[in-house]
Amino acid sequence: MIIRSVAPLRFGLAGGGTDVSPYSDLHGGAILNATISMYARTTIEPLNNNKIIIHAMDKEEMYEFPTTEQLPINGHLDLLKGVYNRIVKDFNKNQPLSFKLSTYVDAPAGSGLGSSSTLTVAILGAFCEWLKLPLGEYDIAKLAYDIERNDLGYAGGKQDQYAATFGGFNFMEFYENDKVIVNPLRIKDKFISELEHDLVLYYTKTSRVSAEIIEAQSQNVKDKKSSSIDAMHHLKEQALMMKEALLIGNIEDIGRILDFGWQFKKKMAAGISNTEIDTIYETALKSGATGGKISGAGGGGFMLCFAPINKRYDVIKALDKLGGQTMPYRFVKHGLKTWKI
Repeated sequence: MIIRSVAPLRFGLAGGGTDVSPYSDLHGGAILNATISMYARTTIEPLNNNKIIIHAMDKEEMYEFPTTEQLPINGHLDLLKGVYNRIVKDFNKNQPLSFKLSTYVDAPAGSGLGSSSTLTVAILGAFCEWLKLPLGEYDIAKLAYDIERNDLGYAGGKQDQYAATFGGFNFMEFYENDKVIVNPLRIKDKFISELEHDLVLYYTKTSRVSAEIIEAQSQNVKDKKSSSIDAMHHLKEQALMMKEALLIGNIEDIGRILDFGWQFKKKMAAGISNTEIDTIYETALKSGATGGKISGAGGGGFMLCFAPINKRYDVIKALDKLGGQTMPYRFVKHGLKTWKI
């Protein structure tokens, strides 16, 4: 028997950063995101040799352990080990398991597409399929968040786990005590197709340590830095603007809405933008784009550029000269999938 799972990565289209505590606890956050055809994939092969093997194929890292109820958290594939530790503790009465866990993610860590959290969701889903755990979508997303933020101490927001689990276009609301409400959006297919045509995904071929930016953002809220808090208020407003534009099909206005958010996002914390990102953004605008943003916390990774009509081809041509790479994608409506073979 082999157990597999797949969970999609996501674009954060609006409201990014308002899902991060303490802002979401104090003021409530709102984000609009959509899942794409890039994935985190997991395979579990049950063993009967009293061994645990974990293998991150994209990172070319593999470790073997004797069967134990808790694997060491030491900076090496801690996401994989952290999920296992929590599964054994909460759902298997501290009884160890023997298996090989293999993972692969279509985007590198630090890319801004939610790869780490999506991987956590995919691993959880595979264990749920294997052990027949009765966890729903909210349960899996919340548990993934808890493992990352509390068990492993990783800084970050709340949107990625819910996007990967639910899938599709979602307007998400965030409140104190980690309360999250996921509102699926019924956007007409023709509007999604037009957005897909106009929205260019560009990989800068750089990555960033998102935790440092997120921690600075959180500290600005704790310090009651008015410029940062005001920027987050405007990003929450942007999420509502994006929601309305997509639902009524006002696709030509998406570029302006993205630019509105980008100008305020840069004010949330230092390091969100830099000279390279500014150059990429200005190049896209000069080539016909009407707006865009960095994906994720900022500092590197993937960028989104909105190029209406047939300007996408001019934008792609200009961006490809900067040393990065435009990437193909499709929007997908599904979230986490699991199965056995």
